[in-house]
Amino acid sequence: MARKATKGKCVFCNKEFAKTGMGRHLDNHLSEIPVNNKPGKSFLIKIEPNRRWGASPYFLYLWVDGKAEMDDIDSFLRSIWLECCGHMSGFTIKRAKRENAGTRIDAFELLLNGRVEEYEQLMEEENGEILMDKKAKDVLAKGLQLDYSYDYGSTTQLELTIMEEYPAKAKDPVVLLSRNERPELICHICNTNQATQLCTECINYKDEYAFCKKCAKKHAKSCSNFSEYSSVQVVNSPRMGVCGYNGGKIDKDRD
Repeated sequence: MARKATKGKCVFCNKEFAKTGMGRHLDNHLSEIPVNNKPGKSFLIKIEPNRRWGASPYFLYLWVDGKAEMDDIDSFLRSIWLECCGHMSGFTIKRAKRENAGTRIDAFELLLNGRVEEYEQLMEEENGEILMDKKAKDVLAKGLQLDYSYDYGSTTQLELTIMEEYPAKAKDPVVLLSRNERPELICHICNTNQATQLCTECINYKDEYAFCKKCAKKHAKSCSNFSEYSSVQVVNSPRMGVCGYNGGKIDKDRD
């Protein structure tokens, strides 16, 4: 959909690095933060579209405080990349270890005894699902990988990699440290100008679906649905063109 762009800027020094080198660079900055006044725990997390679907130009690096809840990360991802219609979402641990049959029997006994909340929590944990009210410090660890899904219909799947952990609090529950610069997408009609709009009616079966402002008017004459509902903005997100998504509420200058 978009040409590959893998560079982003570091929030600490404003220098530009490729995605593969950004993690090491950010670790150098975070490792220098003094812990004397604010001891605690925090994590450097890389987030990108799930790699099973191939290479992607999109990435985020977040600094997450250990006392933040998984719901805080979920809310941040929705605000910067995903939210369109209030869909459900969830985190799961990659290659989650299944519990043995004894745990299943224990769960059944909980259900028989009317302990429904405990039963639901045990079942979610057995399937690798992570409850949204869990603290980051109780879930995350260096080297751990999580899957994240937003919208279980037209799903956007992300992958979280815990790059490092630190003995210090983060500045806020979730801090944006770096994001890919907006990928270049050239208009499919004039092949010159930057595209500003997509046609969701044409994106799955036509070669021409991205248009600059001028050429979008031409496309509207041949596609009756474009003006009514199928026109969406070109934005810096892996959910671009899905379910009418038109951009986030965080870091709008690069959206």
